[in-house]
Amino acid sequence: MGLFSKKDKSAERATLDSGLAKTKESFFQKLTKSILGKSTVDDDVLDNLEETLITSDVGVETTLKVIDKLQQRIHRDKYISTSELNSILRAEIAQLLRHPSNDRFPATFDAPLPHHPYVILVVGVNGVGKTTTIAKLAYRYKEAGRSVVLGAADTFRAAAVEQLCLWADRVGVPIVQQGMGADPASVAYDTLQSAIARQCDVVIIDTAGRLHNKVGLMNELTKIRRVMQKLVPDAPHEVLLVLDASTGQNAVEQARQFTSATDVNALALTKLDGTAKGGVIIGISDQFQVPVRYIGLGEKMTDLQLFDPDEFVDSLFE
Repeated sequence: MGLFSKKDKSAERATLDSGLAKTKESFFQKLTKSILGKSTVDDDVLDNLEETLITSDVGVETTLKVIDKLQQRIHRDKYISTSELNSILRAEIAQLLRHPSNDRFPATFDAPLPHHPYVILVVGVNGVGKTTTIAKLAYRYKEAGRSVVLGAADTFRAAAVEQLCLWADRVGVPIVQQGMGADPASVAYDTLQSAIARQCDVVIIDTAGRLHNKVGLMNELTKIRRVMQKLVPDAPHEVLLVLDASTGQNAVEQARQFTSATDVNALALTKLDGTAKGGVIIGISDQFQVPVRYIGLGEKMTDLQLFDPDEFVDSLFE
């Protein structure tokens, strides 16, 4: 039996609905305007829909993909009513958000772990909610009965180490740190060594939040990976890029930079509750072919959720 009851699931869905409220309101206002006075989907509706999707931060490439699918559907069926548009859009967006690679990750926080210890390397620029995402991840796994250890390998800023230490204390999990200026790879190695000695289930390692020198970032992350693999040959199992959904297309550019610098295989989108730009999830997931793994929907520790494409689309369109 899973950890989460129907009551828990219902509470998570309510949090999702509330967190997407601004995105939903903005999206449907634009969608309603795009089909105003029309009974069938014609070229004018498609043009208006294209503008709606782009201005909802879905992104140009993904928008054109959706419009092309609609055009194919019109060509095949000869007729699509505007009342059918919601269900067709819903199906197309859900398809864009599904990634087969998601199967390599635990489906829930209490699901069997595919590796032991399960190593998560967290990347992302400063200010996107990286540290709080790590804390919430640690909390969710701990609440699910997992033992967790954190690694403070963002040694570029003293504040980063201090903040993570504070969060580790609040959540009640051990942390490995060597202070500002230490070698990040050394911190990662010591964290993994400590986790193995403690027989910990989950290891979460923070890394420097800077992108001014992509080559330097790439070298640093490659070194971290190399030293960890001396202890756990297939580590890290998740390279998690944290992005601030409220920054819209800026988040897309960060995704482009980080995916070119390192092997990102999972995404976390934060601050969805405070923005109307939640559509950026669709574009980023599709454009970079990296699954969204977690979404942040508020300040509470439980407001970090595992991303479910079908639940997301249901919430967005209901």
